[in-house]
Amino acid sequence: MPAAPVDSGGPAEPTPEQRFGAAGRAWRRLSRRDRLVAALAAALLLIGAGGVTVAYYVDSVPTPTQLDLPQVTTVYYADGKTPMARLGTQNRTMLTFNEMNDAVKQSIVAAEDQTFWTNPGIDVAGVLRAAWNNVTGGQTQGASTITQQYARLAADLKGVTYSRKMREAVIAWKLDRKYSKPQILEFYLNSVPFGRGAYGIEAAASAFFGKTANRNAPAAQQVTVAEAMLLVSMVKQPEPDPADPQGRPGYDPKRGPQALKNAQDRWNYVREGMVKLRYLTGAQADQLRYPDTVIDHNPEAFRSGLDRPTGVAVNHVLSELRQTDAFRNEPKDYIVNGGFQIVTTIDKQVQDAAEAAADIRRPTAPQSVQGQPANWQAALVAVEPGTGRVLAYYGGNQASGADYAGWYYDEDGEPHGFGAHPPGSSFKVYDLAEALRQKVSVKSYWDSPPTKEFPASGRTSGSPAGPIRNASSSACQPDCTLWQATVDSLNVPFFDLTEHLGAGKVLDMAARAGVDSMWAAPNGGANPVRVDLRDRSGKDVTSNFSTELGIGQYPITVLDHANGMATFAAGGMRAQAHFVTSVTRRGQQVYAAKPNQTDIGLNQEQINQLNWTLRKVEAAGLDNDWDSAGKTGTWQAGTSTTENAHVWMVGYTRALAAAVWLGTTDGKPLVTKTGSTEVYGASHAAPIWRQFMVAATEAMKLDKNQYRFGNPTFADDTSVPRVDTTQQEVPRQPTTPSRRPPTSTVPSAPAPSRIRPVPTPSTIRPSPPVTPSPTEAPQQ
Repeated sequence: MPAAPVDSGGPAEPTPEQRFGAAGRAWRRLSRRDRLVAALAAALLLIGAGGVTVAYYVDSVPTPTQLDLPQVTTVYYADGKTPMARLGTQNRTMLTFNEMNDAVKQSIVAAEDQTFWTNPGIDVAGVLRAAWNNVTGGQTQGASTITQQYARLAADLKGVTYSRKMREAVIAWKLDRKYSKPQILEFYLNSVPFGRGAYGIEAAASAFFGKTANRNAPAAQQVTVAEAMLLVSMVKQPEPDPADPQGRPGYDPKRGPQALKNAQDRWNYVREGMVKLRYLTGAQADQLRYPDTVIDHNPEAFRSGLDRPTGVAVNHVLSELRQTDAFRNEPKDYIVNGGFQIVTTIDKQVQDAAEAAADIRRPTAPQSVQGQPANWQAALVAVEPGTGRVLAYYGGNQASGADYAGWYYDEDGEPHGFGAHPPGSSFKVYDLAEALRQKVSVKSYWDSPPTKEFPASGRTSGSPAGPIRNASSSACQPDCTLWQATVDSLNVPFFDLTEHLGAGKVLDMAARAGVDSMWAAPNGGANPVRVDLRDRSGKDVTSNFSTELGIGQYPITVLDHANGMATFAAGGMRAQAHFVTSVTRRGQQVYAAKPNQTDIGLNQEQINQLNWTLRKVEAAGLDNDWDSAGKTGTWQAGTSTTENAHVWMVGYTRALAAAVWLGTTDGKPLVTKTGSTEVYGASHAAPIWRQFMVAATEAMKLDKNQYRFGNPTFADDTSVPRVDTTQQEVPRQPTTPSRRPPTSTVPSAPAPSRIRPVPTPSTIRPSPPVTPSPTEAPQQ
């Protein structure tokens, strides 16, 4: 408890005995409580008791928590301690009385109410004076105790009128009877405006000094006694007088010479009060110097963190929360102004590694992407296998900018984000996984000529798009095993495979693994729309897609692709990708994520064969001895066969999965600084992925020996029969037989319900940016 205050000195206020004679002598004989009741009664009689009497019986006395005042919401990294961002339209952060340091508690009493610890919540003489002046026509007086000031704030009482003063006094008296002095001071210091948009002492400490008033912080980060004395000086007039901003600028010393003089004078007044109340000795006061360390006013300072790459992740945090039961039906600014503490899944060190590798404007990025043209853009998302926790998210450089890694709902429920891109050959991991689920051996042989016609899918020499062609070559051609076709990114065998498996089945596998949305142009139109794949079977939505699905024509997000990789890394157990771990408010948990896993239908041998195949992709190899698997991807610019617009690298260890996309902000082809169009997943996206994976796994400090891949037995592959595909239902070219597993293990694909040529560039690229269509809202 602060030291008991002493008499403040100065001209004595006339006592009731001096002012009212015999009545005053009777007054002196009354108890303190009786005096207060008598004073209020007299005041009520003088001014007319109706409204104020009603106030006594009706007015509640709200606390700051009941007032529901706007407060800053803080977003934290996964450790729950390191701030990522601060949100809000008003700057206010609550502290308890015990969290406030002594300097601010003592200074505010010295500045605003030197009898605070002993008065009954109101200035009795002031109440009587106001009532008497109301009758006699005297001047209205505005001074109030701390308790009265809080009553005015809590009841939203405005103006300096007699009735307002009386109502304020009644509420203050009730406050004093109901709450302790420390509680009232806590209420006041959390509510009072200090200027610069700061409400409460903690916000003020940050706004004026970039410090805290929390006594639990390191001493160097706390406001000093001298700084606290200047802070409380602001309360007298937080903002300039709109009618005379130059003549009455208030007490913020940064507003000009007059405001500086006001602040210095007020600081000296507070210093004298600190001595009178014995909070400081005279010697200590003499040693104090007016602090000249007030920082310049930055209106956006308290909303920190949104101007960084993690600001894009914050957009996803807010979007995710708005879809939950705890926040779904609340006002749009409820989260940002609610004083919540949001703990995200973002790991600070993993995020740092992502930004260092994927922000290609930084000198820390791989050499292959440094100094490239200004329209080049990368995106990277990392997900923890088995939990779905998004450990790192790089989709752009600030919250207000473009998001090239995903999409989210804003506060108005509108979708935003440019994160959908054609995955190219990186999508073949889902074809391969579905093939394994259907017991197609990775050692089975598939036709792999440079080009091949597929009449059932409308890809023939006479069709607008022509036959399917391989964008690369392999030593195994023209007859390659499925694993060889995977490693060398051959399109012909994977288009063939997609027909055999069924595009709907491949779509099912992608959706089960983590691809929640895919973009398609209805009826071959120019504007792709988002097709929601959650809780829908492939056969229900396959009419939106053609067999080109299997070679990565249709855009998906970097976030979804990363989650798909995390599912394979977790042994085929899918967890929903998410950004939020928990939300608390005033010490109470409001929301907690409850991740669950679903089995996508692959047994351990099939997972081992999937890993075995993807480990053979040269670009997926890490130089830190971690077992890793992955796949590159490239998608052309329009119908060009020489220029590419999107390149990918996706992959995983058993501890971490990540997807990297590299493209352009305007949808134009990727052309290097030297004019070359030789830009591929292996040459440009893969270096970003590898740098990140090495740095991130090192930062996570995990034992790589605990995350080794299992070895496949290939027990069912001792004899792989070879059959002619002409025996299948789907029409084939009779001149190019292929060796296949028995027909019983490779279901025939149904004929596509809609045949499409390869879409033009505008239907598959985010340039103009592909904005997720709101026509099919995500299902939570």
